[in-house]
Amino acid sequence: MKPDAKPKPVNNIADLTKNMWIGLARKPQWRCLIPVTQFAEAEGEKGAKTRTWFSLKDRPIFAWAGLWRISDEWGPVYSGVMTDCNEAIRPVHDRMPVLLLPDEYDTWLSGSFEDAVAFQNRCFPDDLISIERTRDPWVKRKVVETSAGLFA
Repeated sequence: MKPDAKPKPVNNIADLTKNMWIGLARKPQWRCLIPVTQFAEAEGEKGAKTRTWFSLKDRPIFAWAGLWRISDEWGPVYSGVMTDCNEAIRPVHDRMPVLLLPDEYDTWLSGSFEDAVAFQNRCFPDDLISIERTRDPWVKRKVVETSAGLFA
């Protein structure tokens, strides 16, 4: 890597058993809860995708299973664990965050490696998911101002 280059950020953890993650996932001290009010996925045709929001019914805040570490480049960093989607999310995306209910927090934070992997292999209950489709564009077009006016 070039001396002035930064490593590429990682958004999500697809598989806790892969070499990149297993060392952190085996040690409960590197597990965390990511507080979430909702999460979004892109829905629609390429070039016209809109933002679809997902939340949990009757829960204004919930937790996404994550791993964290200290990065020489950025300090403390974290990434969320993903899993196959449930049927509620399937019409929009084939993956979803590993969502945790309050009675599961302690198991995620202090359980065995096998407990952690079990969360990634389970199906989150469909009936707890709330969906809000919007017309908001997934990607906002950049507006460029020139002497001739504004252009998208």
